[in-house]
Amino acid sequence: MVTGYVDRILRVDLSARRTWTEPLPPEDVLRKYVGGTGLALHYLIQECPPSAKPSDPETPLIFMTGPLAGTRAPSSSNYVVVSLHYDIPYAIGAGFAHGFWAAFLKFAGYEGIIVTGASEEPVYLLIDDDKVELRDAAPYWGKGTRETERLIKRELDVDSVEMSVACIGQAGESMLPGAMIKNDRNHGAGKGSPGALMGAKKLKAIAVRGTGQVSVAEPKDFIETVTQWEDNLFVDSEDGKAPLGKLWHNGGMTRHHGVMSEQGITAGKNLLDPVWSRKFSEKYMDACAGWRVDPQPSYNCTIACSYDVRITSGQFAGTRVSLCGGGEPFEGAAAIFGVDEPGAALMMTDHFDDIGMESGFGGPILGMIYEAYEKGIITKEDTGGLELTWGNFEAAIEILDQMIERRGFGGKLAGGMKEAAAAIGGNAEDFLVHVKGAGINMHDWRPLWGPLFGQIIAGTGPAHQIEYPMLWQSKDAASEVPTEKVPSAQAQKIWEDCTGVCMFACQGVKDIVELAPRSVAQATGWSDFTSDEAMRVGERVVNMMRLAALRRGFKKEDDFDVSPRLMEGPTEGPAAGAPSMGPHLKRLLEKYYDQMGWDPETGIPRKETIERLDLEDVVNRLELGSAIK
Repeated sequence: MVTGYVDRILRVDLSARRTWTEPLPPEDVLRKYVGGTGLALHYLIQECPPSAKPSDPETPLIFMTGPLAGTRAPSSSNYVVVSLHYDIPYAIGAGFAHGFWAAFLKFAGYEGIIVTGASEEPVYLLIDDDKVELRDAAPYWGKGTRETERLIKRELDVDSVEMSVACIGQAGESMLPGAMIKNDRNHGAGKGSPGALMGAKKLKAIAVRGTGQVSVAEPKDFIETVTQWEDNLFVDSEDGKAPLGKLWHNGGMTRHHGVMSEQGITAGKNLLDPVWSRKFSEKYMDACAGWRVDPQPSYNCTIACSYDVRITSGQFAGTRVSLCGGGEPFEGAAAIFGVDEPGAALMMTDHFDDIGMESGFGGPILGMIYEAYEKGIITKEDTGGLELTWGNFEAAIEILDQMIERRGFGGKLAGGMKEAAAAIGGNAEDFLVHVKGAGINMHDWRPLWGPLFGQIIAGTGPAHQIEYPMLWQSKDAASEVPTEKVPSAQAQKIWEDCTGVCMFACQGVKDIVELAPRSVAQATGWSDFTSDEAMRVGERVVNMMRLAALRRGFKKEDDFDVSPRLMEGPTEGPAAGAPSMGPHLKRLLEKYYDQMGWDPETGIPRKETIERLDLEDVVNRLELGSAIK
């Protein structure tokens, strides 16, 4: 067994109600893909039928950790859920979450879980070291993620800190696009809509407890390296930029959301009113300063970006909410459709998490219909009497309930983002904030072309898939996106996603390019594993994403399937005057293709790229040989 890893993959066939274990792949395969996204994608390409649909029983749903998960590496809490993307017909989906679930899974002796089949009745999977069983989840079906986690722990009579429960809410049960998987209250995997895939399999939850440990090959050197990594988490760069972990340290979003508003990237009122959005950020920070904020760390995490808030004043006084660390959740769950009262914004965010819906999906649908209502495209007669005036969160909750139950006006919005726009009619799709028909990480990225371009090129649909500090530019330099840096920024982020460490412990951290590969080398015993090899891993996985998409029907024009709203330049607020990306997107994409070693005319990887990255076996498995030139 290669150290850093534990020695088993858990297999679950829900149709046969059978579980078993198998060894990890050979060492050469592990070194080629490392773990996380890379190893999960390897399994998916090997095992998913070419014509499968995301919700088909035979489509694998893969949970994967990485060689640093559960170790002393900083924030070694990452797991990824990989399958076919539920919202984008040609894409692979990859959603990440943190908390304690990944570490506990490794302590139980499993590097990952591959779930196939579908149960006839709701079940949940219990993993308690070597004890693995499927149990009846009927008592929890119809309940939110908060209550599901609490009740399963009560049934098993375990202390809340001993077990981690990853589960779906009503959105996943209803197989809504945008459905996510939640764990440990503050954490969740949303990209690709994995909650809907759990719902299709009638898998309500996976509860994990483990009492083992993760061994590393060179303990003394490993501890020295990860200690240096830990020491660098809060150190500014030479040009004075703070790493993301420093900004969001100890629930820092409640103090530093102004970083977003000052640059004009807070996503308020469907991106129509940046001045309003700036005030939203200020009100949020002012309110949290007077409420109780309790940081909530993940496993071995000193950043503690996630937090609980106990609201002590206003309409929602006495309410406790649990949030993850970014600003995207409450921008998508509240600001995007005009909620400016901080207590209501927090309550809406908690509601999205409880029903298990990614706010980057549901929020833009609400923003679209609220804008359509303001412009008279829909009326109270269309909405069944609901007044969709900006900020009306009671109406939003009713619409979300209707989407889950597929009834009334909300039922028309339950088929996906573009389907919802088509149901509204007129030019409603022009109001919809999306990339490729899926929800972005919800900020108003228009003034910052690097992060916006990163959402567009992400190989698993819009997601955080670049090392943002490498491409973070002012609005004045927006049209000069350093395209020559994009492939390396993407490869670095994807490589880090293979390790089992949270992105906030990597992005902008001093010497991370050397520290993360050295940690993996010392954990696994691959003494000659270098930064260059790590970057090749990232580049290899990016190309695998493109090859898998090509096999499922991707065409170059799909990369231009971006919301018209995102292609505009803001005309008001702090970023007023930033240029529009729309006229430049073709040029940027074709430069990116060329620098990736892809054909600029088709976006297909060239033969020499496939050979350099040792991906001939993937090309053959996907039957793409005739397309590679």
